[in-house]
Amino acid sequence: MHYKSMPLRREFNINKIVTIHYYEFSKDFTFSGERHNFWEFLYVDEGQVEVAAEKNNFTLSQGEIIFHKPNELHSVWANRKTAPNAIVICFECNSPSMKFFHNKIFSLGDEERGILANIIKEAYNAYCSPLGDPEKNILIRKEDQVFGCEQLIKAYLEILLITIVRKGKFLTYKRKLSSTVKENNENDIVQRIIEFMKRNISTNLSLKELCHFFNVGRTYLTCIFKRRTGMGVIEYFRNLKIEQAKILIREGNHNFTEISELLGYSSVHYFSRHFKQATGFAPTNYARSIKIRV
Repeated sequence: MHYKSMPLRREFNINKIVTIHYYEFSKDFTFSGERHNFWEFLYVDEGQVEVAAEKNNFTLSQGEIIFHKPNELHSVWANRKTAPNAIVICFECNSPSMKFFHNKIFSLGDEERGILANIIKEAYNAYCSPLGDPEKNILIRKEDQVFGCEQLIKAYLEILLITIVRKGKFLTYKRKLSSTVKENNENDIVQRIIEFMKRNISTNLSLKELCHFFNVGRTYLTCIFKRRTGMGVIEYFRNLKIEQAKILIREGNHNFTEISELLGYSSVHYFSRHFKQATGFAPTNYARSIKIRV
């Protein structure tokens, strides 16, 4: 009897995983955005998130998933109403069938959600790196991995893609938002940072500290602050200090050394120099002008 082996056709071939995350976001979470040369999908497990993909903005609700193709600029933020949970997985796949996922949002059923749950389960079996930490983007293998866990991750991911293609139901751009959503989000971030600056007027905040505290990128924060206020982040903070210094001088309850200390300056000389640069007056001249006007 003659036999002939049959090579199996592969529609998807995923050989490399970049990251696997299960996030529990706060209701005011914001990720400023990035682009990279591999695929990424975001699935909303609970709650609701806003997503920007290139020039398009969307609202994703529980059970929905969006794919970002390689080198697509994308960002995500919570709506400040609910604290969402999301699965984010990045992977390399050069299969031509991946074109099906370009610019599409899908609503997943029980079958697909079960596959995603299996992927997360095997990720915990495979890696010791925390899946919920947004700053940990490198997977670290466990020394005592459960047998076959990484192969199952690959298999489940490929099964997920095949299942989605077979069902073929997607919500392409159906929840497209007006640009005002993103504008409102930017205004909200800027306003919260300004309020934070006011509460910490006596400190010397840095751009790095603000980015870390509000979980936003340096470039993103710089751009939206310039767009919304017309000046840089630290420049704005310094101007707040000067405006507070003017109030303190007019109240007359503190001398210049005390005011410089209250506003976090390293010395009264540095305070005086900065005040003159900002107002055109030395503090003593400003105080004198106030008395004359009174």
